[in-house]
Amino acid sequence: MAPSSKAGAALAALREDLVGEVFAPGDAGYDEARAVFNGRIDRRPAVIARCADDADVVRAVRFGRELDLKIAVRGGGHGVAGSATADGALVVDLRRMHEVTVDPAAEAVRVQGGATMGHLDRATQPYGLATTGGRASTTGVGGFVLGGGSGWLDRVFGLAVDNLIAVELVTADGERVHANADENPELFWALHGGGGNFGVATSLTLALHELPEFCVALLLYLPRFGPDAVRAFREVIRAGPDEASGAVLYLTGPPLPFVPGHLVGRPVCAALVTYVGGAEDLRGTAGPMLALPHEAEVVGPMPYSEVQCMLDLPAGLRNYWSAEYLTALPDEAVDAYCGHAEGMPLPSGSQHVLFPQGGAIASEPAASSGYPVPYRGASWVVHPFGIWADPADDERAIAWVRGVRAGVRPWSTGAVYLNYIGDEGPERVRAGLGAENALRLAKVKRRYDPDNVFRFNHNIEPL
Repeated sequence: MAPSSKAGAALAALREDLVGEVFAPGDAGYDEARAVFNGRIDRRPAVIARCADDADVVRAVRFGRELDLKIAVRGGGHGVAGSATADGALVVDLRRMHEVTVDPAAEAVRVQGGATMGHLDRATQPYGLATTGGRASTTGVGGFVLGGGSGWLDRVFGLAVDNLIAVELVTADGERVHANADENPELFWALHGGGGNFGVATSLTLALHELPEFCVALLLYLPRFGPDAVRAFREVIRAGPDEASGAVLYLTGPPLPFVPGHLVGRPVCAALVTYVGGAEDLRGTAGPMLALPHEAEVVGPMPYSEVQCMLDLPAGLRNYWSAEYLTALPDEAVDAYCGHAEGMPLPSGSQHVLFPQGGAIASEPAASSGYPVPYRGASWVVHPFGIWADPADDERAIAWVRGVRAGVRPWSTGAVYLNYIGDEGPERVRAGLGAENALRLAKVKRRYDPDNVFRFNHNIEPL
């Protein structure tokens, strides 16, 4: 923020008026406040407004517009692109706004814009209720849902956006807007996959579902058995009910009690079968996985909120992710996927992941009017998740992720879930929103953000 008497007076007024905190360069706490999950991102915003309520968000947005500042919005700060911050910008930081209000009678939950999956899952679990959430407890609910939302429960409960009931939004002109199927329906449609392009989501209301039992089968295999494990998992998903989901992933063996010592710090192939139901049914469903030679197993009930923490990694490591959505998973694709595990940076936090789709994901709600989530029809997802500590490994890790994409591209649908990727250019944004939705989304953008104030995202330019 360029120094001026106007800017100084406006900043002083913001410090006075905001119920939450304001951080500027030189302030105690500024460096902590500007840090995001991805350690490759090191940006210095002009002002960080850590808002306490909706009125604070309005004040912050109007402050930014008055000084013609770029505006970034931070919910969980988990996105790999680092779009929650920007050099010289105003960051509207929602982290203080993390209240979760469960209405068990209505089977609905209202979630403030700064809440994480951990906040949401811990609030709904005592009621035996849940909704589709991201696969890490530190993921912000707002960005996750508005970007589409894929998780362990999506094959039975649908994508997160399929469970979106309403959104409270602060627009680029600092006005509060409510969007649902009846009120501002075109905006509501655009929020089903269009991300943070249309304003600051201060709260979301989501549908909940009964989840009386949740079980997992976690198995560890030597890497040479990886192709067999993937083929067995493919059969589990093909023959099993929609209640079965999970992933196969290659990773560095972590130092955890259930991991044998000879696997700690070494490459391992893990399979996680998740199941909405009881342990006996899970064992029957996961039979092909259990029949293979494996080094360790954990099978049985586990609280959903704990499963959501299983892939958590600490903030501050260096991240580069991407994904390809596949039309099918023939043996050739299995071999391509497994073959690229050999180039994964090890030891590191990197994960080479294969997720199933299908089930309720493919069954788009009748009322959706074709939400901008064009990857529904894909049957499998390959998600190379590069995470490492040493900047000297940047080139190698990024090359590995890009190599995985290239290796499975012959089976790609071309569509992609944008929350799984960083800044890969405008064509990938179109692939994540659907070319058929581009004009409609651009018109909604023009209606609510004609100056493209909210541009730090997978951006939709106003038309």
